[in-house]
Amino acid sequence: MGQPGIDFPGLGVGLAILRDGKLLLCRRMKAPEAGHWNIVGGKVDHMEPAEIAARREAEEETGLSIGPIRYLGITEQLIEADRQHWISLLYITDDTSGDPQLTEPDKLSEIGWFDLDDPPQPLSVFTQTVLTYLR
Repeated sequence: MGQPGIDFPGLGVGLAILRDGKLLLCRRMKAPEAGHWNIVGGKVDHMEPAEIAARREAEEETGLSIGPIRYLGITEQLIEADRQHWISLLYITDDTSGDPQLTEPDKLSEIGWFDLDDPPQPLSVFTQTVLTYLR
């Protein structure tokens, strides 16, 4: 059957989480774009609505409770270095509770809040697109 993103374009989601004018970012440990800073997100499971996938991925990756989210836009990532192709729906929220935790240390090495005008580097393609939507 193959793997999404590798054998055929995968469908992903991302959630831009804002608090006090800062964006929550995580440093990835695995492809695509290992070592890059990224908003939370992941793949959409079969028969799972994208908005629910965005919330699920965010809660799994951060331990935060996520309030209402809204659609932000779409991005397509053609990541030659990792030979991956993803089409992702982007969402945004500023309604969260709790403090973010590294709940998936096998996937993410760091997590933190960053100023929109001074994000850490390198940024994933995914996150660069989100920042254009937010500015």
